[in-house]
This record gives sequence, C-alpha cells and structure tokens, in this order.
Amino acid sequence: MTTSPQWLQILFDARPDNAGLIADLLSETGALAVTLQDRGDEAIYEPPLGSEPLWSDTCVIGLFDADTDVSGVLQHIQHALQGQDMPACHVKRLANQDWERVWLAHFRPMRFGQRLWICPTAYQPPDPTAVNIMLDPGLAFGTGTHPTTALCLEWLDSHAVTDHHVIDYGCGSGILAIAAARLGARQVAAVDIDHQALLATADNARRNHVDHLIHGYLPADLPAIAADTVLANILAGPLADLAPQLAQLVKPGGSLVLSGLLSPQGPALQGSYRRWFDFIWQQQREDWLCLAARRKE
Repeated sequence: MTTSPQWLQILFDARPDNAGLIADLLSETGALAVTLQDRGDEAIYEPPLGSEPLWSDTCVIGLFDADTDVSGVLQHIQHALQGQDMPACHVKRLANQDWERVWLAHFRPMRFGQRLWICPTAYQPPDPTAVNIMLDPGLAFGTGTHPTTALCLEWLDSHAVTDHHVIDYGCGSGILAIAAARLGARQVAAVDIDHQALLATADNARRNHVDHLIHGYLPADLPAIAADTVLANILAGPLADLAPQLAQLVKPGGSLVLSGLLSPQGPALQGSYRRWFDFIWQQQREDWLCLAARRKE
C-alpha cells in the first residue's frame, strides 16, 4: 500500500533584497517552517556583529501541509509584492517519512568529558547517573556535534562552575547555558542577537528543568553583570570586537572561554584580550581552537 504525500514545499529563487520578505510572506500564509538555503556554493565568513547576511543566490523554502491551496499562497504573495516581479518558484511534494528516524540516524547520545552527556529526547540516556542534557536538533545552532561546541562542553565538564554566575554569549540552542546550569551554576544569562535562538534556549531549558536558572537577553538588554564565568562560542572577528564588553562582564579572577575560532586566529585574538586576561588553557580539535583565560585582579 502506498502512503500519499503528507507535505509539500514551495521553493522560491530569491535574492538578498527580497529573501526576507518572501520568508515573511510564506509564514503569513501558513507555512509550518521556512528555511533559507544557499543555491550555489557561496561561503559567508565573519559577518559584522548584528548583521544577517544572505547568499547572493538564496532559495527560500516554505513547508506546508499536503492539502494546502498552493494557488492561494502564490496569489497572496503576488499581491503583497505590490508590482514587484514574482520570483521563480516550484512546488515539491514530500513522501511520508518517519522524520524522527531520519535525524536520529545522524544524532545520537554523545559524552563530553567524564560526566556530561547530550541526548536526543527519543533516547534513554546511556548513563542515568551522569549529567544528561536532553536536546533535539532545532532551528538554532548547537547540538554539540561541532568541534567548537564540543570543546566548550569539555571545558565545562572539567571545571567547577558550582554556584557560579555564568554568561553564555552567543547561546544558539542554549546548550552551553543548560550544561552550566545542570553542572551547578547559580544563575545563567543566555545572550544572542537572534530572537529564534532565545526562544530555542528557553524551550530547551524548560525541557531540562533549568528554566528557573536561565534568563535570555538580546545584547542591548543584558544588565551589568560581574560573572564568574563567561562562555563565548561565536567567531574570531566578533570575539575580537567584543573584547572590551566581554572583559567588563567577567569579575576579577573569573574565567573567560572563547571558541569558534580557527587555530591560526588564536594568537591575534589573545592579543585583543591580554589587557584584561591571562590565557591559561587551550585545546584544538580539527582546525578549531578553544581558549580559556583568567581575568586579571
């Protein structure tokens, strides 16, 4: 017996100047999810802090129920464009699949250090006595699979943060914030420029029963804090720009962990922080480097 398709995608060939509008219009017309993808092979490295760069050839994809009136969706978008050219688009029907099994094939429980595990919610934790974080892939970056995140998790596992005030700057999915809370932090500020990341962090914090310990902030809303530990897993360029701000957030004697940089970028980034910090630890995985420093008294 053949199972009929349950989903359809409407794909638009967009440009940087209209991709955001198309994405918003797809959401308005009932899209269950909207995704932006690179249609070519264009890398975007180190965008300016606070910017949201897009590829020059962007595909905007709206996911809908199979019985959606496609012509109605397209008419709404055409009307909303108010005379602008309608981007080329096509419709793709998706066969019914067990999508959970698809991503579970690529995301399984992972251990970081001696006591910290990241587990998909569909799995039973391999070690019930460990510090288990239940986390599913979502819209925001951060499941522990990338070396930069893994290095930060391993640092947290091997350094006491009990009763610490911690800041996770560039929180993504909230994985580092949640790990710090589960490892005993008293309070955690999760900071990101992306509202979606803050929503994902809040949802994941609730799932792991630490939402009372974690508070999300846009950078402009973060209160003046003297944190015991600041974790910043971003990119080398923004990390260099943020040096004065991050330095002000770490109390004397406190710890700063920087990740998201390539190994050759390490010396220059350390130079941006040496006015305030002594670097005491570093670890490399593949081409990625993680640095830890202590705030000068």
